[in-house]
Amino acid sequence: MTRTPLPAPLPGACLVGRVWRPGIGPALVRLDEDALRDITCRDVPTMQALLETDDPAATARTLDGPVIATLEELAAASDPDAGADDLRLLAPPDLQAIKASGVTFAASMVERVIEEQAAGDPGRAEAIRTKVGAVIGDSLSGITPGSAEAMRIKEVLLAEGLWSQYLEVGIGPDAEVFTKCPPMAAVGWGAAVGLHPISKWNNPEPEIVLAVSSTGRIVGATLGNDVNLRDVEGRSALLLGKAKDNNASCTVGPFLRLFDEDYTLDHVRRADLTMQVAGADGFVMDGASSMTMISRDPADLVAQTIGPHHQYPDGVFLFLGTMFAPVQDRDGPGQGFTHHAEDTVTISEPSLGALRNTVRLSTDCPEWTFGTGALMRNLAARGLL
Repeated sequence: MTRTPLPAPLPGACLVGRVWRPGIGPALVRLDEDALRDITCRDVPTMQALLETDDPAATARTLDGPVIATLEELAAASDPDAGADDLRLLAPPDLQAIKASGVTFAASMVERVIEEQAAGDPGRAEAIRTKVGAVIGDSLSGITPGSAEAMRIKEVLLAEGLWSQYLEVGIGPDAEVFTKCPPMAAVGWGAAVGLHPISKWNNPEPEIVLAVSSTGRIVGATLGNDVNLRDVEGRSALLLGKAKDNNASCTVGPFLRLFDEDYTLDHVRRADLTMQVAGADGFVMDGASSMTMISRDPADLVAQTIGPHHQYPDGVFLFLGTMFAPVQDRDGPGQGFTHHAEDTVTISEPSLGALRNTVRLSTDCPEWTFGTGALMRNLAARGLL
C-alpha cells in the first residue's frame, strides 16, 4: 500500500494541484520532481484560471514561484486529523462544478440492478445476483448504449421483469450525470473521506476524473473516489443526492495531470485502476477497474455533460464511472462488503499516481467551512484578484 501520492516517478508529466499553506491559504502548485512549487499569481490565481488558458500544460510550465515543500513533507503533513490551517494537499478543483457519471460499466450496472431489487438490504443481494446473472449473463458486455442490440436486450429484460432505471441509463441513449458535490467541497489526498452515518452498506468507487474547461475542452485527468451508499440509493434512486453528496464524501487527486504531447485522452481510455481497502481489523480487499471496459466513451460523457444544452462557465471535473462493485463478504456470509471506520482506501493508476484516504463518518470528518466566498476573500486579501 502506497503512503505517498506518487509511488513511482512520472518523468515529463505536467502535474499541478492545490496545497493549503499555513497562514496564507490555498495555493496553486506544480510538482517539479519531488518539490512543490507555488505558481499562484495574479494572472493564474486558481486552478479554474489555469484550465481556461489556451494551453494549460504550457502555461503551467512557464510559471515560477517558491518551493514550499517536498513531496515527502507534504505527504507526511496531509493527515486525516490535520487542522484547518495546517499544511496539506487539497483536491485539485476549486471553482469548477464536480459532476459524476453513473452506471457506465456493465459490471457496476448489474450491481445497481441488484441494489434496487434488494431495496437496500445486503442480505438479499446474493440470491438476486444469482437470478439476474442467470437472465443477463454476459449479454451486456460490449453493448453500445442506445443501439438496436441494446434495445433488443431491453425487451428481454422487460419480459423477465428485470428492467430497471439503472439499465435504462446503462444501455439506453442517455447517460446518467449527477452532481457529486458543490465546488470547493471535495477533499484531497490524505484527508478523511466521509460516509453518512445512516448507511450500513456502502463502498468506494475508484474512478478517473476529467478536467474540462468552460468550452468543453478536456484538458487533464486525475483520480477520484465516488463514495457510494448502496443501501440508501437502493431504497430509492431519488435518494441519490443523499447517497452521494455528504460532508467529505468526494475525494479527488492527488494531482491533476495536464494533457500534452505525452499524455492524452487516449491514455485515459486505456487506463487500468487498482484499489485496495485495508481495515484496522486486518481486512484487506483488492479490486481493479479498466477503462477499456467502459460502455460510453469519455468524450461522449463530456458531451452529454457540457455543451449547448448546459454551460459551465468555470468548467467541470467529471467522474467517469467505475466497473468496481465489491461483493467480497466482510461481516458475514452473504453480507457482501461494507466499510468500517478507519479503513484506508488507496486508488492507483501508473500515469496519475495514488489517491489515499481514511474512511470515517461524515459527522466525524472536519466540517466544510472554506467555500467559494472564502476563496474569493482570501485571494482578494492577498492581492491576487
